[in-house]
Amino acid sequence: MGKEEAELRAKIVRVAQALDEAGFCPSKSGNVSARWRDGLLITPSGLPYAGMQPADIVEIDISGRLRAGAGKASSEWPFHTTIYRARPDAQAIVHTHSPMATALSCARKGIPAFHYMIALCGGSDVRCAEYATFGTQELADNAVTALADRKAVLLANHGVIALGGTLEGAHTIAAEVENLATQYLALLSAGLKPAVLGKPEMRRVADKFAGYGKVG
Repeated sequence: MGKEEAELRAKIVRVAQALDEAGFCPSKSGNVSARWRDGLLITPSGLPYAGMQPADIVEIDISGRLRAGAGKASSEWPFHTTIYRARPDAQAIVHTHSPMATALSCARKGIPAFHYMIALCGGSDVRCAEYATFGTQELADNAVTALADRKAVLLANHGVIALGGTLEGAHTIAAEVENLATQYLALLSAGLKPAVLGKPEMRRVADKFAGYGKVG
């Protein structure tokens, strides 16, 4: 194994463990991947994050065929491979079951532009994809549709997918989705109606973000 691959495997483990420590991946849920060569490296299925090692990370090709790893790839590998095929800009994918965003997903409700930080997620809202059973191609296709011109999506009755140009970028977006979901639910639970920013303002925010060298 070369130095570059070893470093990427270690980085995937660090991101996965950070998500787990934040409470974003209860009961071994969630997964993390990054492009590698003409395929990807992805967290394994059913292995607790706390004890995960770089050697446990699984290499698969872009069709999902196993190349190398200590175990089986995450059961959600279909949406990772499908997103990478559809989105050349995506270099890393983080999937979480973070509590507040998952709660919204169970109401099949996206997040509107009530706060300008929605722009970090690539557009004027975070959509909620149509429901499909976990680990299926239907779920993967629904995610790609809802991710059009976006870097994050809620999966109905499931959780969150965040894309990034780097692992750090995908991690940052996943964390921000949870933060936004928490704020949005706080407004709703207080009986308040969020003041939603219009698309022209969100375009201005996106332009300003572009000049800040933001991660993502």
